[in-house]
Amino acid sequence: MKKMRRSAQKKIPDKVIHGGKKRFFEETTGSSLIDFSASLNPFPPSLPIQIDVTRSRSYPDDTYSSLKQVIGRIFHRNPDEICVGNGSIEVIRAFCAAVLRSTDRVVIHQPTFGEYAYSARLMGAKCTENPEGAAVQFICNPNNPTGELTSKKHLLELADQAEKDGTLLFVDEAFIELSDRTQSLAGDPHPAVVVARSLTKSFAIPGLRFGYGFGNPELIARIEAVRLPWTVNTVAEAYALEAFRQYDRLEESRQRIAQERAWLFQEIRNLGVQVERSETNFLLIHLPVDAHQFADQMVRHGILIRDCTSFGLPRSIRVAVMRREENHQLIEAMRACLP
Repeated sequence: MKKMRRSAQKKIPDKVIHGGKKRFFEETTGSSLIDFSASLNPFPPSLPIQIDVTRSRSYPDDTYSSLKQVIGRIFHRNPDEICVGNGSIEVIRAFCAAVLRSTDRVVIHQPTFGEYAYSARLMGAKCTENPEGAAVQFICNPNNPTGELTSKKHLLELADQAEKDGTLLFVDEAFIELSDRTQSLAGDPHPAVVVARSLTKSFAIPGLRFGYGFGNPELIARIEAVRLPWTVNTVAEAYALEAFRQYDRLEESRQRIAQERAWLFQEIRNLGVQVERSETNFLLIHLPVDAHQFADQMVRHGILIRDCTSFGLPRSIRVAVMRREENHQLIEAMRACLP
């Protein structure tokens, strides 16, 4: 009897490297660390919410109709223009699965968040910085890891061009709620634009995993069809509903982050290293030494930072803007580790 021929295995790219590995490092080193590698809101609103775990005895409503109505009222969008996901990464993955083919090319300007290229490659698409003939252009706004904010005016120009070309513009606004939300496209329906958002950064809840997105109804229906059922669990849904009711309280967070960022920026410059100006809650720092070795040294001083080698920046690190006491500790650790 002939053996069955094994089908050729699909080549899967290596997973993207992320920050936010505080638990891993603490469990492996046995030490307590201050996590500057995950850029979360250091001044998140305190929500008056108690999670009723008995709700978990029922499946979530997979249409998430109540949640989409609440989101729609804030951003002046119809529920059929809104998708949800287990973090904004699921929105990115579902978008790529819904629109990309193996013959497509996508535009990604480096350095930026690695999940765009990874999600596109999982679909067999090719990544380029040349927009000619590309199916999708990805923009992170503000950009991770540089902190650069692209103006709404320029984004709308790119969107109009995409519509003329029959292509799409995907704008990831994961950090814009802690930056300048007047530059957001979330409240401006455009047939060629998909916007991804997340509560992770703004409400400092990386463990809950809630993302959402906006687009034209036909495309949103395709994204929702690709998304796995019930990926937003009942606890995350309940938290998200309350967070959106308290959404305006993020204005205080933005003001306090801007003040603390200005202080931290100047203190880092005083160390004699180059630091990029940022419009959000993290700073990109260029070092005179290898970033990986520097990050290892910082861990010994109780500080976890983001080594930016995976962004193609082997002598750069990214640090979150945190509270003054923690920022003081960052500066002292950097002073001790710099040559």
